[in-house]
Amino acid sequence: MYTLGHDFVPAPIHAGGLRYHGAGVIVSQLLKDKLIEAVAHDNIEVFEAGVLFAKTEGIIPAPEANHGIATVIAEAQKCKEEGVSKTILFNLCGHGNFDMKAYDDYFDGKIVKHELSQEKIDASIAGLNTPEIP
Repeated sequence: MYTLGHDFVPAPIHAGGLRYHGAGVIVSQLLKDKLIEAVAHDNIEVFEAGVLFAKTEGIIPAPEANHGIATVIAEAQKCKEEGVSKTILFNLCGHGNFDMKAYDDYFDGKIVKHELSQEKIDASIAGLNTPEIP
């Protein structure tokens, strides 16, 4: 399993249910086998994607689903720039009706961009007591 270790403490940001410091076993194996890619988006980009989705589709996505939506938007923009046509499929895993406070915080400017430095990632990984798996 890919993890930053049990001592890693994420920044106090809104992460919409995504504050777990590791990745599930199946997801980790898919990543290791290069069947999927890991992509990160900052909080502002994620909420912008959710608001755009709500305005265009009429569904308020759950904040954690906005991460996937941000990736879909980035992939669609990449296709447009490259002049290629692709089918992009994603799964909307929830609606935001139960987390409207997060959207209120976004519109009030309380959601901020946060970047985790490579230095902090490396420090967390260095603290793990497990051998690297090939």
